[in-house]
Order: sequence, then structure tokens, then C-alpha cells
Amino acid sequence: QVQLVESGGGLAQPGDSLRLSCAASGRTFNTYTYTMAWFRQAPGKERDFVAAIDWSGGTTYNTDSVKGRFIISRDNAKNTVYLQMNSLEPEDTAVYYCATGTLIPSEYRRGLPPGYWGQGTQVIVSS
Repeated sequence: QVQLVESGGGLAQPGDSLRLSCAASGRTFNTYTYTMAWFRQAPGKERDFVAAIDWSGGTTYNTDSVKGRFIISRDNAKNTVYLQMNSLEPEDTAVYYCATGTLIPSEYRRGLPPGYWGQGTQVIVSS
């Protein structure tokens, strides 16, 4: 089993930055084979793909609405993936979920189901 614990959410004003973290643990988690991703679910909407990263950090994908603003990265020594969110907009308000598994990064964007989900962290962007 794999456990994912997100942190770093909170209240921000438009234009602010936040950094989300997701720490992975568990006997079956292998940082050298497991890719990681971020999704978000706004109130009343479906959960949507945000960003994904391969095990080395060399391949990343972002959804169009966050390109140039959000950066996904990972620290394999800490089994942690990050989402640096800059220039936040009210439309970024959502519960952000971390995911991991053996999908390649592009498959998260295509909607294939990850192996494991975190419990989510709330981000509210409001003036």
C-alpha cells in the first residue's frame, strides 16, 4: 500500500503564491518507478488534472490553465512532490489532490485512473 499526505493549502489573495507538498510512504512505493501528479476539484465540479511528473523529474505535463503559473517538481530523497502555484486566481480555488502510481505522466492527463490518492488539501483564492 501507498499513503499520500498533502500539505500547504490555505487562503491566498489573487496574485499570491502557495506551495503544496505531498509526501509518499508505504512498502510498495518506489520513487524510481512511481510517477506523481496533482489534480483539483472545484466546488460543484469534477476532479481535473493539473500536473504530472515522471520519476526523474525530467518530464512534466501541465494543464493549459496553469501553464506559466504552476510548477510541479519532486524530491526523490524525501519521496515528496511539490506544486508551486504562482499568480493565483480565484478560479484556482479547489481541493487539491496528490496521486501516484505507475502511469506515465501523459496518462494522468488523459484521464486514466491513478493507483493511489491523497486526502486532499483546500486552496481558497479570494480577496
